[in-house]
Amino acid sequence: MLEKVNQVSGTTTNVRQLQLQHMQSEAAGSFRQLLQEEIGQQEGVHFSKHAAQRVEQRGIQVTDTLLDSINQAVDKAREKGAKDVVIISSQAAFIVNVPNKTVITSMSGSEMRENIFTNIDSAVLV
Repeated sequence: MLEKVNQVSGTTTNVRQLQLQHMQSEAAGSFRQLLQEEIGQQEGVHFSKHAAQRVEQRGIQVTDTLLDSINQAVDKAREKGAKDVVIISSQAAFIVNVPNKTVITSMSGSEMRENIFTNIDSAVLV
């Protein structure tokens, strides 16, 4: 067992124990960071697999600015008691389940024309 005597205080410290504590604190820090990142991701909207495929297929560019606008629209819709909302921007429309903060599907601006939005209870223009 490796031990080191502190010359000033005269106390003995187990070096292996310190290494284990350090590794545990690093692991805890990493876990804590991963947990915070996961919580942060849950705060905003997320895209269902279907919606992500539609965004890619339709060439919709989801910028940070657009994502912020969608998140703000979802928050406003939640305050009004909305459950399923269509969020319409100049470039696309997104159908969002408000309680789950999930984008269910999306369509480009050109596809919005002459389309009917069903199973929604609110609309937000951004």
